[in-house]
Amino acid sequence: MLNGTSPWYLHLAQNAALILTSIFFLPLSTFILCFSYALNVFSISDASRNRRRIRSSPTFEPQTVLVTGVGMTKGLALARLFYEAGHDVFGADFEPYGVTVCGRYSKSLKKFFRLPKPNPQDGSANYIHALLRIVKRKKIDLWVSCSGVASAVEDGQAKEVIERRSSCRAIQFDVATTSMLHEKNTFIQETQRLGLPAPETYNVTSRDAVHKVLHRTKRRSYIMKSVGVDDAVRGDMTVLPRRTVSQTYDHVAQIPISNEKPWVLQQFIKGKEYCTHSLVVEGEVKAFVACPSAELLMHYEALPSNSALSRAMLAFTREFVERSGRSMTGHLSFDFLVDETFTEKGVELVLNPIECNPRAHTAVVLFTGQGQDMAKAYLSLSRTLMANGNGHALDSAEERIVTPLKPAKYYWVGHDLVTLLLLP
Repeated sequence: MLNGTSPWYLHLAQNAALILTSIFFLPLSTFILCFSYALNVFSISDASRNRRRIRSSPTFEPQTVLVTGVGMTKGLALARLFYEAGHDVFGADFEPYGVTVCGRYSKSLKKFFRLPKPNPQDGSANYIHALLRIVKRKKIDLWVSCSGVASAVEDGQAKEVIERRSSCRAIQFDVATTSMLHEKNTFIQETQRLGLPAPETYNVTSRDAVHKVLHRTKRRSYIMKSVGVDDAVRGDMTVLPRRTVSQTYDHVAQIPISNEKPWVLQQFIKGKEYCTHSLVVEGEVKAFVACPSAELLMHYEALPSNSALSRAMLAFTREFVERSGRSMTGHLSFDFLVDETFTEKGVELVLNPIECNPRAHTAVVLFTGQGQDMAKAYLSLSRTLMANGNGHALDSAEERIVTPLKPAKYYWVGHDLVTLLLLP
């Protein structure tokens, strides 16, 4: 598998192979597209049937919802949930270089809008103004932000402007909260401040600082993570210190670390990795799902909502939200490493939160088919709620939390074909 240090010609060969593979499968892809379109024309889906039933009710009042990020699976999944629940859905996303995104063509949307992408020259002003124009022109009641990793803070800025200059409410954290949760070091610091468990983590800005930590804590192992977004090094999970001092120095010497590019040195924990997705509205968790995770997660399967592990991760999420003292509203996703400790009473599972993503997680696809429940959870932010919801109750204390009722397994066929057939 290639990484950021692999020669450029290998990356070129890999990209060329992917393009050729796409061309080879183009006839099959076209057939599947046409077949799916024909099914859509000559049959009525469950989502369309539910929508018609809900819209026919004389007491139902549809809300106008804007979902951004519909070019990603998570954004499109949420747009479909609101459509199924009977609401009017508008979509928007970036379309770099004029390449259209898949969500543009979804029948769940009344209309799609292309957004200008924030850039270093113009900042986020054009992006925010474009969102505000859509909100005012279409009289949007609720904006559901599905940020990408590179635009989370900009969406926090947009939230503050939109809620200040219109009646629209936003499912998005403010700038301060987004920035704190987005950065690995500040998230760990906040977790420790709240009195919740967290792995030992150091913020380092020089190679000398790295070696000082490794020398001072010889009995522990660590991995290094870039504080910012850097796809070239995100897959490097080298455990430090290495077997010899010279190997450790050689590895650290290759890391581009400075005051401008800080890193964190985080305690290495052996254990299985899990991720969560939750919807938080005004300081309350309204929807939650947990699933096994991986470095490159392309298969999604929800843990049973009544399992001890899922309930423990939900409890951590609720504690984090409640102890923060903020009226938090947005999508909140945690990454956990679960360490198994053997005691006299048996196996004890210890949750170790390692990262937080203050944005929607692709695991939201596991709520497919629960449009009414999810729409009701989101619209609890506004005054008008959907009636006749049938949310799944965990127990009396958690009756308002929506969890997947019949979660299916989700995966990407194209990715599996490449990884299982071509890469070996």
